[in-house]
Amino acid sequence: MRIGVPLETHLGETRVAATPETVKKLVSSGHSVVVEAGAGIKASLPDAAYEAAGAMMGTATQAFGAEIVLKVLPPSADELNSLARGTVVIGMLNPFDNDGLARLAERGVTGFALEAAPRTSRAQSLDVLSSQANIAGYKAILLATHYYPRFMPMLMTAAGTVKAARVLVLGAGVAGLQAIATAKRLGAVIEASDVRPAVKEQIESLGAKFIDVPYETDEERECAQGVGGYARPMPASWMQRQAQAVHERAKQADIVITTALIPGRKAPTLLSAETVAQMKPGAVVVDLAAAQGGNCPLTVADQAVTAHGVTIVGPTNLAAQVPADASALYARNVLDFLKLVLTKEGTLELNLEDDIVAACLMCRDGQLLRKQP
Repeated sequence: MRIGVPLETHLGETRVAATPETVKKLVSSGHSVVVEAGAGIKASLPDAAYEAAGAMMGTATQAFGAEIVLKVLPPSADELNSLARGTVVIGMLNPFDNDGLARLAERGVTGFALEAAPRTSRAQSLDVLSSQANIAGYKAILLATHYYPRFMPMLMTAAGTVKAARVLVLGAGVAGLQAIATAKRLGAVIEASDVRPAVKEQIESLGAKFIDVPYETDEERECAQGVGGYARPMPASWMQRQAQAVHERAKQADIVITTALIPGRKAPTLLSAETVAQMKPGAVVVDLAAAQGGNCPLTVADQAVTAHGVTIVGPTNLAAQVPADASALYARNVLDFLKLVLTKEGTLELNLEDDIVAACLMCRDGQLLRKQP
């Protein structure tokens, strides 16, 4: 098969969908790979490294003219016009973007959205959400230290003792757990909250204190179990109790990292404007849900704003700030997905009996197969 790897053109995007490591494996399997010149430069991957791995360097037209096109983000309008009918596009196509997927379908493209892969042990090696969220959690702490006007660890100096920063992490998914681990390495004192009781042990194993909000009804307990690794919206009664607990902890925190997302829905509010107003001067909030409306109503996407002396940062693509490792992990995710749709003979075979392939397939033969309400 001819596989194309174009340069990502979305503003601020620095990742690339294939690296010399994965290109070498594809070429050794008998595929031909054309990489757009400069596609990996922002991820510290020069053209020479791709050539050494067996790729052919080409133009955007040549990359988009391949039978299979590997992308990080969905094709732009101009890129879509470069795709021939029947082209297979694999990337983070956003399974909740009905309009974007409809445009792919109208173009006659076969589109696979890797974010739609089921959260099962078999799909872990191609779980792009986890690989990129892991990076986001790490970078969120480093971003917080940039704005935080004090040290993170406790320091005993000749001029006196500096207290360790108090970090509050809201949401203990992949990003939240990595944030906890990174803050711990930097010497912070950490507390964390999540609606799912199963993560308590994980939080405590990383050295953080779990903020426990007891469940009072069976409904609260069932919602907390989550579906497919995600939290479900909790009943209002529990949310009120959690909000009060978070409010009290946030007033004492120096840094707050919010990470709560519900697929396809606006992010839940975890940190109210009233709570921010009572936080310490100089405190920092990094809101990883900014792209979906934010966990704090004061968050502004891709900006750092100050309210009541608190700096609120709303990054929407933190993984792109660590492009070398983000690309390496993402490219391996893509390679593992390709193993499901390419035969040993090097031909494309879409086995819709495979739950991963079926879940990721968004459109085919001009038809939109997955439409979210």
